[in-house]
Amino acid sequence: MKTILIEEFGAVDQLKEKDMPMPTFKENQVLIEVYAFSINPVDWKRREGKVGGKLPMVLGGDVAGIVKEIGSEVKDLKPGDRVFANATRTYAEYTRARAEVTAKIPDNMSFEEAAAVPLVGQTAWEAVVEQGKIKDGDRVLIHAGAGGVGSTAIQIAKHFNAYIATTASKENAEFVKSIGASEHIDYKNEDFEEKLKDFDLVIDPIGGKTQEKSYSVLKPGGRLVSLVQEPDEEKLKEHGIEGVYFSMKPTGERLKKLAELMETNELIPIVSQTYPFTEEGVREAHKQSQSGHTRGKLVVKVK
Repeated sequence: MKTILIEEFGAVDQLKEKDMPMPTFKENQVLIEVYAFSINPVDWKRREGKVGGKLPMVLGGDVAGIVKEIGSEVKDLKPGDRVFANATRTYAEYTRARAEVTAKIPDNMSFEEAAAVPLVGQTAWEAVVEQGKIKDGDRVLIHAGAGGVGSTAIQIAKHFNAYIATTASKENAEFVKSIGASEHIDYKNEDFEEKLKDFDLVIDPIGGKTQEKSYSVLKPGGRLVSLVQEPDEEKLKEHGIEGVYFSMKPTGERLKKLAELMETNELIPIVSQTYPFTEEGVREAHKQSQSGHTRGKLVVKVK
């Protein structure tokens, strides 16, 4: 089968097309014919050797496609099902995934849209719902609202009738409002910490100075959820707030909840650009991801 892989760590020119054997799969796994996969920042960090891993390496973490075969222990999926999943080695014509982190794609969603969801969708859901403990009508600040996690988190918070403020560039002001933000702060020209007060929840996928300025936005008893670094214990005490840092571990239940929101159009995956499944296509997708200025997600169309 065709794959795009790296045999050495380095720049985008290390992404090369190569024929590889079909993946084997275990009793609790499914074999997926890949129709689309998405690009995540961790992909190019792995390519550069910042995350580690054995070479040669087929990258990838999100996939959408059709179940070709199932392991003997798999009960809820069958060959022919349209599915999306958290998987590895997805830059390929076929990949395997554990059945427990695989779910059916709603009929109203394309493979490209579904491929954009597993990693950022589960991260956003865990941040807002499980770690953030959002309640109906909460006031929520979501940083980097135009990005993959941010744009998904806005739509999830909207599901809970939240008042949502978000930081994004001036160019993305109308976009973030169109997906549910109540208030936009231009992070280049405005200081969010001066404009916002008494919020219940802050979602921080940036860290650093952004996190430092976020403590004062929260009301006593509020909650800071970071995707990138541990909150400062002293500052949490000083402001009388709670804080948590987490790294998402995928679950099938979360995927099913996201699928329900997709089915009712409460969650619409934001795919800003699709690329062909070629060396050049995947290289261009990596370059765009590394620019740090992507609205929503980048998806590679395999079939």
